[in-house]
Amino acid sequence: MSWSDRPEENRTGLHGARIVLGVSGGIAAYKAAELASTLIQAGATVDVAMTEGAGHFVQPLTFEGITHRRVFTGVFEGWDNGETGHVALADNADLLLIAPATANTIARVALGLAEDMLGAVALATQAPIVVAPAMEHRMWHHPATQANVDTLRQRGVSIVGPASGRLASGATGDGRMSSTAEIVVAARRALGRGGPLAGKKVVVTAGGTQESIDPVRFVG
Repeated sequence: MSWSDRPEENRTGLHGARIVLGVSGGIAAYKAAELASTLIQAGATVDVAMTEGAGHFVQPLTFEGITHRRVFTGVFEGWDNGETGHVALADNADLLLIAPATANTIARVALGLAEDMLGAVALATQAPIVVAPAMEHRMWHHPATQANVDTLRQRGVSIVGPASGRLASGATGDGRMSSTAEIVVAARRALGRGGPLAGKKVVVTAGGTQESIDPVRFVG
């Protein structure tokens, strides 16, 4: 049963949500461990898919210890027990959360490349996608990156950040991964898209209204 198909009372916060956390190869990868822990403490089930580059910054064992679940590092993993790897992971996800998302990962997701587990899940899933960019400020502002981000936004992907501040290079500018709290808020918001008012037209009024019949009379 998908997140949006569950009773509304069972869709409070992140409790019961099945989240695929995609971790790509940037210096902010270590922050994904705190994010995974926060999601789990909020009641979510978290499966981690790491790119090859992410493994240079943080070990899969870190996420296995936090999530108590298998960590996926290769596109051909998970083809056992009758399940089809990335397809099963994508089908079971209520949300795909990519944090940190490097310029390379953003480009590959925008192009629909499925050369690793994270890219394959992004291409196969019907779940909402939230992306938290993290990179050097000149890479973030490069026209190619901005074009890729615009492509993702047009497809309904939520982009969180990046924040501005001191970067790993020593420079100051846009490119820091958003805080765990901000990313969690974005995750909750994305999961709420399928709520009971999705697709409904709502009229909001503030106080009484009047419609004139003639210069003297009105309907209120």
